[in-house]
Amino acid sequence: MSEAAQVEHAPAVDQLSERDAGVLRFERKWWKFAGAKEDAIREQFGMTSTQYYQVLGALIDTQAALAFDPMLVKRLRRMRSARQRGRATRSFDAASLR
Repeated sequence: MSEAAQVEHAPAVDQLSERDAGVLRFERKWWKFAGAKEDAIREQFGMTSTQYYQVLGALIDTQAALAFDPMLVKRLRRMRSARQRGRATRSFDAASLR
């Protein structure tokens, strides 16, 4: 599904929960927190880093998140796409070596 199609089917802006807004605010400036990011995630949200990244990954596909912080959401989407391309390239390279 294209990025535009994902955003089109996403919930409305007023459906952004306080937790989701907090996740976006945290992601915007997590580096300001002392210590490791994983520790700050556990302290701020009471979840593991795996759970946090699952929430964040789903969140950045929503229209509500895009409306809340467009620059952050677009940057996170670009970073995710780059990681996916990197994984695809690595798996293609490994398959061609066999």
